[in-house]
Amino acid sequence: MNTLLSTFSKTLTAASFTLGLATSAQASTPTAPRSPIQIEAKVAMCIGCHGIHGYQSSFPEVHKVPKISGQSAKYISNALLAYQKDERKHPTMKSIAASLTEQDITEIAAYYEKHGTELSKPVPETAPEAPAHVKSLLEKGGCIACHGANFNKPLDSSYPKIAGQYADYLYVALKSYKTEGNSKVGRNNAIMAGQVKNFTNTELRAIANYISTLPGDLKTIPQSRLR
Repeated sequence: MNTLLSTFSKTLTAASFTLGLATSAQASTPTAPRSPIQIEAKVAMCIGCHGIHGYQSSFPEVHKVPKISGQSAKYISNALLAYQKDERKHPTMKSIAASLTEQDITEIAAYYEKHGTELSKPVPETAPEAPAHVKSLLEKGGCIACHGANFNKPLDSSYPKIAGQYADYLYVALKSYKTEGNSKVGRNNAIMAGQVKNFTNTELRAIANYISTLPGDLKTIPQSRLR
């Protein structure tokens, strides 16, 4: 009997060890990259808003949804993660971001960074001269230090390209850094919050209007929903 129990114990230990190795190997195996068709299936949830020229959001604030084709992947990833963590408040975007895995976010961001690049034209290294009153506002905010002299080549890819972005979206985005205690609107970013609080909303609108006129990589590319 003792011999039988000993044999059973050894067999169980060996099986557990083998299972442990298999589980460990499975956990350490990186997720296989998905095919373009699989990635586009995830992107399909984005095109209903971001794939329509001039499509306007009516909730929680009225503005055109931003151009994201040609935006940096790192910035898009960070933005989606911020919606997941409620560091950016927007009910629709929070719901969409919550449904995404880390791999989804990485692949969607990479997709949009390259999306439409074949349509891009060279962008000047410096932006056209701003009106005097806007120029003084940009200097006051130190905007070039992060977003680049042409507002299309940020100092770091975690900062957004903003040249040519829709003016009303830029205004709402800037204003949101000043918003506190609102469950549906607001963004947590210490640097941006510190900057925009030095401006009136009228001044923020003037900045947004100027930057929206600049040449840049950002685009809205119409895409069929029936693919």
